[in-house]
Amino acid sequence: MKDKIPLKRRHFLAKSTLGVIGAGLAVRQQAASPLQDEAQPPAKIKGYRVLGRTGFKVSDLATGSIQDEGLLAAALDAGFNYIDTAEQYPGHHRIVGNAIKGRDRKKLFISSKILLEGKVTKEDILKRSRKALEEIGTDYLDCMMMHFPEKLETLKTPAWHEAMAQLKSEGRIRFTGASHHGSFWFKDPEESMANILLAAAEDGRFDVFLMTYNFLQVDQAAEVLKVCQERGIGTALMKTSPITTFNKIKAGVDRMKEQGKEVHPLYQEGLERYTKMLEAAGPSVKKYKLENPDAARDAAIKFCLENPSVNTVCCSMKTYEELERLTRLSGSRMEEGDRSALKAYTEACGFMYCRHACGLCEPRCPHDVPVNTIMRYHHYFTAQGREKEAMTYYSQIPGNRAEACASCPGYCEEACPFNVPIQGKLLHAHADLAL
Repeated sequence: MKDKIPLKRRHFLAKSTLGVIGAGLAVRQQAASPLQDEAQPPAKIKGYRVLGRTGFKVSDLATGSIQDEGLLAAALDAGFNYIDTAEQYPGHHRIVGNAIKGRDRKKLFISSKILLEGKVTKEDILKRSRKALEEIGTDYLDCMMMHFPEKLETLKTPAWHEAMAQLKSEGRIRFTGASHHGSFWFKDPEESMANILLAAAEDGRFDVFLMTYNFLQVDQAAEVLKVCQERGIGTALMKTSPITTFNKIKAGVDRMKEQGKEVHPLYQEGLERYTKMLEAAGPSVKKYKLENPDAARDAAIKFCLENPSVNTVCCSMKTYEELERLTRLSGSRMEEGDRSALKAYTEACGFMYCRHACGLCEPRCPHDVPVNTIMRYHHYFTAQGREKEAMTYYSQIPGNRAEACASCPGYCEEACPFNVPIQGKLLHAHADLAL
C-alpha cells in the first residue's frame, strides 16, 4: 500500500507531522504529478495578519472548502490557522473536529455560520450553536457568523443577538460575524452584498465579515473593505479565484451538443452564442497558455493579498499539490508577470465568469430565474468538486430553475454589462445540476 502513495503526498507526509491521519487516506488521495523537487522542503505559511478588532493573528491564507480531513490536517501543519466552516456544509463540522484533535486550540481561529430562515427563536439558535460545538469537538468557537442574511432587517434579528450575547457570556462564542456572496434573487437593489455588509458594519455588533472579492469583481467589496479597515472589522475573502478552465467549459458544451435531443430553437440560439464566444477565445487561450491557467489562479490570490484591508483569503483545494502550490503564495506580492497573467485572462476569458453577488441581469428575467444562485451552485459543482451538494441545492430551488431558459430569447444577456453569455451558462449549469 505504501508504494501507491503519490510522490508528492509521500514527500508531504515525510516532511510534516501529518502522520497516521494522512496515511490512512492514501488510497483516496489522487494527487497529480509533483510540482516541486522532492528535496525541496514543504511550503509553510509565511504571512500573518491581525483579524480586525479580534486581535487574533490569522494566516493570510485560510482553509475554505476542504472535504478531506487529512488534507485539512496537512494545511494546519503548514501553518493555516483560520478555519471556515458552517452547519450548511454537510459533515464539515466533524471533518474540522477530526483535523484539530491534539492541536493547541488557542492557536486556531474557527469560524462557523448559521443560516436564519423563517421565524427563528433564541432557543433554536442556542441549540444549533451548541450542536456545532459538539460536532467540532471544541469548548468554544472563535466566531459564529450570520450566514447569508438576505434582508437588511435580518441583521437586527433579536433572537440572534440575544443568543450570541448569552453564548459569549458562557465563553462559548468569542466574536460574531456575517457572511455574504450575493442575494438569492436580486429584485431589490438595496439588498445587495455591499448594502447588507455596510449595514452590518453600521450596526456595530458584527466583528468579522466573509465576502466575495476578486480581480474581476472589485466594486461591491471594495467599499466594504474600506469601511472594515476604518472600523476594525476583520475581513475574510471567498470566491477569490474566478479562473475557469477553458477546456472544462468547452467539454461541457460539447457534451450538450452531442446529446442529439430535439430542443427549442431559442435553446439552440443561446447555446450557439455561448459556443461562438468560446471558439473566439480559443486562439487567445492558446497564445497565453491558459488551457490550464495555474499562473492566473496564483496571481488572483496575490491580487487579493495585495489589498491591505484584507486579513485572510479562504482557499478551496482538493489535492496535496494544490495545498503545496497555494501555501507558497503566502506572504508573496504581485509581480509584473502576475499582472500580465491577469490581464491576459481577463481579455481572453473574462466573459466566462458570471460575477458572484452581481445579479444585475435578474430584474430583466420574465421567469424570475435566480441567476446568481444557480451560477454559485454551478461553481460548487465545477470548481470545488462539491457535485452532490450542488445538485441537492439546485433541486431545492423554489420556482423556476434554468430549464426556463431553454425557451427564452436571452434577456439576461442583453442586460449583462460584462458580456457574459449567461443564457448558455445557465443551460450548461442545468445540464450538470439537474437530477
